[in-house]
Amino acid sequence: MARVLLFGRLSDVAGWRERQVESPFLSALRARLADEDAGLGEALSGPGVQVALDQVIVRGDAPLNAGTEVAFLPPMSGG
Repeated sequence: MARVLLFGRLSDVAGWRERQVESPFLSALRARLADEDAGLGEALSGPGVQVALDQVIVRGDAPLNAGTEVAFLPPMSGG
């Protein structure tokens, strides 16, 4: 199972910060989360949201192994 982490407003939208989810690929994980919670699915597909697998930012799809940490990161703002 992958360890899914949500940060910032993403965890506020979902109502949770960490979950264990079974999924073979990142794309399937995103689809599953969106099916379970449409608001979260919309937030995850928003501009600027990044994904880190085991603390490395990834783009596109990727396989998930048992114990993979998947972190969804909201857009950062500076000032």
